[in-house]
Amino acid sequence: MVDDADERAQEQEGDVLPADLQPALVTGPYLFPNNSRRRIPAVLYLICAAALAALVVTGADSPAVNGGLVAAAVLFGVLGVYSLAAGGDLRVDDHDALVAAGVAAGFAVGPASIQLGWRGVLARPTWRILLYSDELPRPTRRALVLVDGFDGTVVDAIVEDNPEDWSDHTSDIEPD
Repeated sequence: MVDDADERAQEQEGDVLPADLQPALVTGPYLFPNNSRRRIPAVLYLICAAALAALVVTGADSPAVNGGLVAAAVLFGVLGVYSLAAGGDLRVDDHDALVAAGVAAGFAVGPASIQLGWRGVLARPTWRILLYSDELPRPTRRALVLVDGFDGTVVDAIVEDNPEDWSDHTSDIEPD
């Protein structure tokens, strides 16, 4: 339970980011987490499944062994196998994905935004990249490109003329 002093201090402080999320404190490039971290819980699930299966086999006469232990062993086994299958190594980094997206878009890239997402049943890592052409003050083209995180192939690309009006946001920008 939160006491009144902590609650009052939070109200006075307002809505702020925690210290570890302050953008000004970032000292280097952001490193996206690798998908292969899923293998750690996969191994733990498989160890639990093996332990439960051994308990079921060795204590078959015991009243403590019932269908619930069998179901738990099967569930842990399925989760372990799934996590191993979904824990492939992210081999394409954000820079390589951006290069592939620029080639797929067919124009020189200006402002861009990149996000790592997952697709499909096995949660295959996929870079989602929104890019604009490099014309100033208003980009004339934009594209949304999906790049596979395992092999760098372009999964899908949508390229179109930029319908956005940036005139309110680009008054200070002068072309080179």
